[in-house]
Amino acid sequence: MTTTTLAVLVPLLPFLGAAAGLLLGRIAPGFVRPLAVLPTLAAAGLAVVVAIRQGGGETIDAATQLTPTGSVPIDLALHIDGFAALVAVLVGLVASCVQIYSTAYLRDDPRYASYAALVSLFTAAMLLVVYSGDLMVLLVGWEIMGICSYFLVGHYWETPEARAASLKAFLVTKLGDVPFLIGLFALATDAGTFRITGILDSVAAGGIDHPTLIALLLLAGVAGKSAQFPLHTWLPDAMAGPTPVSALIHAATMVAAGIYFVARLLPLFASSAAALTVLAVMAAITMIGSALAALAQDDIKRVLAYSTIGQLGYMAGALAVADRGAAIFHLLSHGAFKALLFLCAGVVIHAAGTNSLAAMSRMSGLAKRIPDAYWTMTIALVALAAIPPFAGFFSKEAVLVAAEHTALRDSTAAPGIAGWVVLVAGLLTALLTAAYAARLWLLAFRGQGPEAPDHGREPVPMTAVLWVLAIPSLGFGLTYGYFDDWFDGHSLAPTVVTAVLGTGVSLIGGLITYAAWRSKRPSAATPAPIPLGAQAAHPDASPAVTEAEAIATHTPAYGDMASAADPTDPGRVLLGPLHRHAVTGFHLDAVYHALFVRPVQAGADLVRFLDREVVDTYVRGAGTGSNWLGQLVRRAQTGNVQTYISALLAGSVVLVIAAVVLSNANAGS
Repeated sequence: MTTTTLAVLVPLLPFLGAAAGLLLGRIAPGFVRPLAVLPTLAAAGLAVVVAIRQGGGETIDAATQLTPTGSVPIDLALHIDGFAALVAVLVGLVASCVQIYSTAYLRDDPRYASYAALVSLFTAAMLLVVYSGDLMVLLVGWEIMGICSYFLVGHYWETPEARAASLKAFLVTKLGDVPFLIGLFALATDAGTFRITGILDSVAAGGIDHPTLIALLLLAGVAGKSAQFPLHTWLPDAMAGPTPVSALIHAATMVAAGIYFVARLLPLFASSAAALTVLAVMAAITMIGSALAALAQDDIKRVLAYSTIGQLGYMAGALAVADRGAAIFHLLSHGAFKALLFLCAGVVIHAAGTNSLAAMSRMSGLAKRIPDAYWTMTIALVALAAIPPFAGFFSKEAVLVAAEHTALRDSTAAPGIAGWVVLVAGLLTALLTAAYAARLWLLAFRGQGPEAPDHGREPVPMTAVLWVLAIPSLGFGLTYGYFDDWFDGHSLAPTVVTAVLGTGVSLIGGLITYAAWRSKRPSAATPAPIPLGAQAAHPDASPAVTEAEAIATHTPAYGDMASAADPTDPGRVLLGPLHRHAVTGFHLDAVYHALFVRPVQAGADLVRFLDREVVDTYVRGAGTGSNWLGQLVRRAQTGNVQTYISALLAGSVVLVIAAVVLSNANAGS
């Protein structure tokens, strides 16, 4: 087969698997798991073949006109460069691991068939975004992911938390998609095409008349999809969905789409210094704010959610200094270790019977109960903290090196101020990242108190994929020299300055957290704080408690988190008075409620009042008047002919008299 044919099959196979899974879910449930796993695995294998054939060399372009649309045609086009080839491999790998993991994690879930089909459709949509060479076709995958996220986040729809989280995710991302769509149309109008190659040629020739306006409109959609400030608030709440869904969304789909889109069209954004400066400021606020919030969270999944937001900020920062190689390098590295972190978190939650770090800190022996998750999660957390030689170190250093070159004017592709903003924010975030990574590890695996419950070994599908993802988390960064041709042909090697600074602040962050934990280390005699955990029993445990019930009972994590006081938490020690603000995400949801939700509700109440008390009053009045008039007319209808004739004659006399009077009056004048 040709490379183009194989590339078409990559998104097509998961799509066909999703369709077949939905059709056969009820009538042939035995085929559901093979239809979930095999097409995704096949797509991952084909993505690897396409990547090998592409080899970081010439871009693969192919197109056929989809339908006549008038002045701006829409083409079913492929545009596969080194970035697209590698990102497709990441998507296929993570999606395959998630599907295999889910066969055990949700094996007793009555809605597993629809869940697995939606995951496959989600995967197909992201692969369509990655390979698409036409922005309107890319938009189709973009929007399908939004729909799939709505259903997957709300999988446990019995719980109000899941329903609210799915609706919030859908509305916030759609809020960004409105200006994004306007920006796409404006871009196509200026360039005369939706084809990515045509747009890039137009940018190079200076044919875009409004680059700043278009770039800012597109950034609004990117902020919503990739959870960047100020449209990031949906992502922590999306933890109400199943843990494998969190791994898929946070590692390889949905949130990666916005970063990938900017990397695709980076020359357009680089043509506007204002757009790059806005992107740099947005990335800096996102990095620092999310890292502080992660340091204050009690729910293990919310810690990882805020961590994802911060790492996406690093990628956006690399794009703000016009280095898409560093951005995609970190996207790939982060995708591996973040998927591993979430899947490990699912094992930890099942083994501990809670998703509360405070509750885990009061049980001992958890690491011995789940050795696979313990060791692989340790690898992933060290990679997240950017400690050499793990993958996160090399990819994060690539971002810092790019920012350093821009700040020192070694690179003029972006404004110098953008370089300084990203560099300073990146170093501070590196310190905070190591701090919350160390806090999570200490609270989860170094607790004191009663022995953790022993439910036996986790199912093999849940542990095997952890080691698969641990390999790139550990060794992907060491291959940076091999992939230089895939990343615009420039080296991603760290410099001495950034390596020393980045590693130094990371070590300081970890050591400070360890010291704070030692100073407040809980003991068996320490009374437990306010209950924070939600029971989420191991799938083999009896009586089993589902993750949906876990979410429903974990009020502090998804509701009033500030009420969950735990003086032994090193995050509380480090943040001090800032903790109560960081734990709520700096009250951004409250600000949105005051600025948007309450005015909209007040407007709705006013419209309802006017409709009920004004419009309905006139309608009811018109009906009442007609009723009264009908009653009066009915009284005149006596059925007596003599009465009718008398009334007719009387009326005639009145008319004659009136005519005489009026004629005399006219004659006298």
